[in-house]
Amino acid sequence: MKEILIVDDDKDLSFIISEMLEDHGYSVKTAESGERAFELLSRHSFHLILLDINLPDTTGLELCKELRQVSQVPVIFASARTSENDRITGFDIGGDDYLPKPYSMKELLSRVNALIRRTYRFSEEEKIVSFGDVCVNITSRSVTRNGSAVSLSLREFDLLSYLCEHKNTALAKEKLLSEVWGAFSEVEPSTLAVHIRWLREKLENNPAQPEFIKTVYKVGYMLEVAQ
Repeated sequence: MKEILIVDDDKDLSFIISEMLEDHGYSVKTAESGERAFELLSRHSFHLILLDINLPDTTGLELCKELRQVSQVPVIFASARTSENDRITGFDIGGDDYLPKPYSMKELLSRVNALIRRTYRFSEEEKIVSFGDVCVNITSRSVTRNGSAVSLSLREFDLLSYLCEHKNTALAKEKLLSEVWGAFSEVEPSTLAVHIRWLREKLENNPAQPEFIKTVYKVGYMLEVAQ
């Protein structure tokens, strides 16, 4: 099931959109501020974000700009600000679509469906990495273990995805921090260690003696997968 995050301080509108999207098979969470949005993003991996520009503690433009430093999750701006400059800025900073308010639920659903299909199309190009009882679908940003869905935060999935794409390769801590958190981030190496521990707790049979997410002495980490 695809998960969508709605970031809008209009509670009534968010409720209406949530019900409509859930009726069409999506799982939806809502945030009324940028702070709450990042709190949810730190704990969950979403497939699409519906983002208002006017928020009580920041702007959707600033939130998208920060998000793009760590993730390419699709973003649809939905805003009453309809000037050409706002739309251009929205696209320039990494937005995928721009829907001016007011809009119909039918049009919103159409835009969401189209962007989901375009981003997560299932084809021969689908990237899947399996190890043990874990299956990581990089294309659809989903993880299962023994056939059951595993909930990962946005950052946890980005880290796991990078390990999967470079499986059986020793990756330096500095490289992982740069690629997953951003080249100019000020994240401490301990943050990487914590995220590795969280992944092991969710994916390894014995996190204290990991079979797959290995520590490489004096280097960093490696996802060891059978050839």
